[in-house]
Amino acid sequence: MLTLAIDTTSPGGSAAILDGTKLLAEASVETHLDHSARLLASVHFLLESCGLDIRQVDGFSLAAGPGSFTGIRVGLSTVKAFAFASGKPVAAVSTLAALALKLVQPQVRLLCPVIDAKKGEVYAALFEWSGARDRMKEVVPQGAYKPDEFLAQLPGHRLMAFIGTGAALYKEKILTYVKDQARFSPRSLFIAHEVGLLGYELLSRGKGSASGDLRPIYFRKSQAEDKDSKA
Repeated sequence: MLTLAIDTTSPGGSAAILDGTKLLAEASVETHLDHSARLLASVHFLLESCGLDIRQVDGFSLAAGPGSFTGIRVGLSTVKAFAFASGKPVAAVSTLAALALKLVQPQVRLLCPVIDAKKGEVYAALFEWSGARDRMKEVVPQGAYKPDEFLAQLPGHRLMAFIGTGAALYKEKILTYVKDQARFSPRSLFIAHEVGLLGYELLSRGKGSASGDLRPIYFRKSQAEDKDSKA
């Protein structure tokens, strides 16, 4: 099964093509250009590099959020267009789950992705990994939190691996709660490969969605929506 995976939830963003769980190609770009200016170019580059036509793709996997509201909308509209034109299914994947997958290692079972959500908040969750990509149990639910509100829910007596822009920003605060049980990942934050792996698990079991059923994962209102509700 050929899967095209896309992440536009972060400033960098990435895209990847997988054959089953095998990564064929990945484009990860840190640039000042916005996603709308480079996403299609990245997809074209990947397909051309692999000698593929987009009509050969069997399904799409999308990081549906949380993250940049603008980025989410760009990724969502692009993948919706691909899926509508091709009639192929889409797997909507959580950015937090994809980040957590980058933390998987035998020694640590508790995986903690933390994304800076601005306004003094984080998007975060605590997952417990039990040995398979589709076996990550939410110990602390995914959501938008004040840092102290989230960190107070973490068990302080077990090893935990942290990753994400929020983990870097609030590292000292995390250490006051978790102390020597915290491990901070040095891995990059590009997640298209992980989005593709999680998407494949859904698509291969027939759990993809039609283009019209895709919904973003926000966890809170955008700034524009906030202004409208207060008007």
